[in-house]
Amino acid sequence: MELEQLNAIERATRYGRAEVFRFGLAVLFIAGIMLYVRSIGADAPNMVILVAAAMIGGYMAMNIGANDVANNVGPAVGSKALTLAGAIAIAAIFEASGALIAGGDVVSTIKKGIIDPALIGDSDTFIWLMIAALLAAALWLNAATYVGAPVSTTHSIVGGVMGAGIAAGGVDIVDWGQFGQIAASWVISPVLGGAIAALTLYLIKRRITYQRDIASAAKYNVPLFVAFMAWAFATYLAIKGLGKIVDIGMLPAVVLGAIIGLIVWWLTKWFIARLRTEVENSKAGVDGLFTFPLIFSAALLSFAHGANDVANAVGPLAAINEAVLQGGVATKAAIPTWVMLVGALGIALGLALFGPKLIRTVGSEITELDRMRAFCIAMAAAITVIIASQLGLPVSSTHIAIGGVFGVGFLREHLKTTYRRKIDEIEAHHAGQDRAIVERLLEEFNAASFEEKGRILEDLKQKNGHAAPISKSERKGLKKVYRQELVKRSAVFKIVAAWLITVPLSGALAAVLFFTIRGMLLP
Repeated sequence: MELEQLNAIERATRYGRAEVFRFGLAVLFIAGIMLYVRSIGADAPNMVILVAAAMIGGYMAMNIGANDVANNVGPAVGSKALTLAGAIAIAAIFEASGALIAGGDVVSTIKKGIIDPALIGDSDTFIWLMIAALLAAALWLNAATYVGAPVSTTHSIVGGVMGAGIAAGGVDIVDWGQFGQIAASWVISPVLGGAIAALTLYLIKRRITYQRDIASAAKYNVPLFVAFMAWAFATYLAIKGLGKIVDIGMLPAVVLGAIIGLIVWWLTKWFIARLRTEVENSKAGVDGLFTFPLIFSAALLSFAHGANDVANAVGPLAAINEAVLQGGVATKAAIPTWVMLVGALGIALGLALFGPKLIRTVGSEITELDRMRAFCIAMAAAITVIIASQLGLPVSSTHIAIGGVFGVGFLREHLKTTYRRKIDEIEAHHAGQDRAIVERLLEEFNAASFEEKGRILEDLKQKNGHAAPISKSERKGLKKVYRQELVKRSAVFKIVAAWLITVPLSGALAAVLFFTIRGMLLP
């Protein structure tokens, strides 16, 4: 066979080899869990069930890493503040650190209190229920990752517990009021996250990029935005991350965040003043100032995510471990070190092996992100969690992050459409005049600040009347064009559809698995 043909075969099989390599490492990880758990409890009763549950827990952890972590680092990668390899390394380290340092010693075994454990007949039924819920959630996350849809891991496990719970104890076992709150988060999370991200981007544009002297505006305003972000993240971590180590209330967390924000404000001002080159008087020049805040936000979001969402993998596993070794049904269970390691290492490995697909989806396949827009999404994630914690609202970190991406994309559509309409108004008001004069007026309009633009348009209306220069149908046509250009509608529909079916689909799958497992294990 000729060398050229061999090279062609090698190129054609390269993708398959990479897939086999990733799959092989995942299998080795799960096999390692099996061998380790078997070695530490060789004489324990029902050891086979615990080993199987540990393997499923590792599989679930890898799927959390592959799907959910993309929301923390995707915007930073999409904006080119981080390379894909750098983002994976940072996220893996901080996810594992968050899980091990701030994951907690005790975890709730019934996620969100969605079912009443008193209605579960015995420990065997409880074990089967938890195994079915964990496996159903993992399988759904695997499928969602395959099709490129970022979904909520919390909703996945809630659906699994609810479906298996109904199969085990009937519909009365579910706390339907609690389920209603979870369903409300499908709307609350993306809307709140999108609104905060859009508002932050609008403020950045109005305070910085819509000014005549962009560089001077950036020197004054960027430290304020970065300081506010530092306050938000410090408060967020105190509530959602460190709160599992030290009991801290909202007010102390806010005060701690304010102190850190002031320090960061001073450091950012000092850093910008010490830059070797002057800040370029353009959007691109200002964009670079948000690089370091984005890197830190990706790390901190990953730490908080590891501290909180590792429970989605290890909660049911800790419950099964407690039931196997101690018997009975526990609403809270201690987390053995090996269980936490399964969750932490599984999340890191899943991200490294299978995370890039979702990172690209979040970072670049919904809307184009620069560093300012990615900064707004990270800011929205922290602020939304703070607001929700204070108001007692149920929110999903996944839905918040994706809602933030939608928010900045739709705001850009609105601003682009509005800008085009204003240009058309200027053109219409000066119809028939010398083209050079019109071009000069357009240049003056483009260079004007936000406030000056408003005055220019108001002067035109006073001189020429208030009649709209273009019709409503024309404005709708322009709006449609820009929407298609700036936000990928197929991605929006796919993600929203995946969100809507997460709980019912994982629930139905868990019910089927529960009956299957029970049928296999009953004498």
